Amino acid sequence: MPKQNCYTDEWMRTTPDYSIYLPKNPGERDEYADHIHVFFTPGGDLMCMWTQGSYESSPDLRVVCSRSKDGGQTWSSIIAIDEPKYKNMTPSLGFPLVSRTGRIYCLYNQHLGYGSGGLYSSPLRVKYSDDDGHTWISSGVDIKWRHTRFDHPDPKVHPTGVVWQQPIRDAKDRMIVGFTRWSSPMVFPRPIGGNRNHGDSGIEFMRFDNIDEGPHPKDLKITWLPDEVGTIRVSPNIEPEHSRGYSLAQEPGLTLLPDGRLFTTMRTVTGYIWYTVSDDHGHSWRPTKPLLYRDNGPKVEHPKSPEPLYRLSDGRYLLVYHNHSGYRDGATGPWDMDGRRPMYITVGEFRPNAQQPLWFSEPKFLFDTQKVVCGVTKLWWLAMYASLTEKNGERTFWYADRKQFVLGKKIPDSMLADMTVPQP
Repeated sequence: MPKQNCYTDEWMRTTPDYSIYLPKNPGERDEYADHIHVFFTPGGDLMCMWTQGSYESSPDLRVVCSRSKDGGQTWSSIIAIDEPKYKNMTPSLGFPLVSRTGRIYCLYNQHLGYGSGGLYSSPLRVKYSDDDGHTWISSGVDIKWRHTRFDHPDPKVHPTGVVWQQPIRDAKDRMIVGFTRWSSPMVFPRPIGGNRNHGDSGIEFMRFDNIDEGPHPKDLKITWLPDEVGTIRVSPNIEPEHSRGYSLAQEPGLTLLPDGRLFTTMRTVTGYIWYTVSDDHGHSWRPTKPLLYRDNGPKVEHPKSPEPLYRLSDGRYLLVYHNHSGYRDGATGPWDMDGRRPMYITVGEFRPNAQQPLWFSEPKFLFDTQKVVCGVTKLWWLAMYASLTEKNGERTFWYADRKQFVLGKKIPDSMLADMTVPQP
């Protein structure tokens, strides 16, 4: 563990093994950290890419990165990939694409000062690096989300989409990533009802068909999936009668199954994680269902919070979640983001003949904040906009504690050894 100081000792509360970045002083621009993407560069270094600012959705958000040459023990000073140039024109929520040519792309939401969904109504701006992420080149390219019936009727108004996990490779070795699309209020006016009600949303995907050729961003070929929009949705079952038809399905945890199918989880406000499966590389998907620990088993409880799912190098899967339905320690239900703690893990295994192709072990506690707040933002959340790396037998989960401290925790084989998945 590197010797680093923070303005409190709170960064140690979740017992991390690594610290990437700690805020320096209360109320500074580095108070907030989110969407933590740690990956190996083509040159073999660890790189972390994240969004930094004074607070969530602040006008000073920027996309930054840091690197480690010693496996995560020490990290460089941060490099700003992009900064806000003008008022209300904010870059945020960057994620990496690493081409086999060695070119690294960073795609991020670049708000242009207008839209119907707030800060994240924006195209995806692209920068790239040809020197292993040391410097970043402006491409002059903004990728527009495909326009659908869920978006503002005026195609000039930017849709609202957010990518939250890193891309994976499908069965044909193509990079694909999931995203949440929020419907325009012009199509689905936000219902009245306080904390229980949320904007309409569904799940989609984008596939980068020629990324391994290392094209200039203007030549990127993207396939938008599924073919029929609006097919991955989950009813909240809490809206008043006049607003029936709403969906809240967000933040797909996409992974590849051994038989080539795609499997994705999603957060909802039903009190449970939901899932769906694609048999045709993402072009179509099964009707969504609550995620079970096994066929005919109990539902996997989880409030409105990220639910990272990773395929491990040994063929198993790791799901990170809260293991409760949202009614805990004062949280008022699955829609209440104050229920975003504590963290648990469960191990998944492939069951080829089962209705639900991934079955899961009993949960195991990972860490908690004990509902202790810290800093100016005073969050106790453990919102796992996180990532996982594996190399040389070491597996590390990288995350932001209370959307402030950028940390890493080892997930050794010994932690998973007794997490047995039921057999059919």
